[in-house]
Amino acid sequence: MAKKTIVVQQVASAARRPAIQTATLKGLGLNKIRRTRELEDTPAVRGMVNKIAHLVKIIEERG
Repeated sequence: MAKKTIVVQQVASAARRPAIQTATLKGLGLNKIRRTRELEDTPAVRGMVNKIAHLVKIIEERG
């Protein structure tokens, strides 16, 4: 059974944002605009994405 994944892309800079938002981006493996990551679709990852929804977008949901 294949695991569900989501593809997340950073669309805005973390400059002049609270440190917790920068740390959340780094935790997701993002640190530059237009960088993408394929992440496991878990409640923890979804929560992180929701916290910084203004900085990232979900491109694709797989699985």
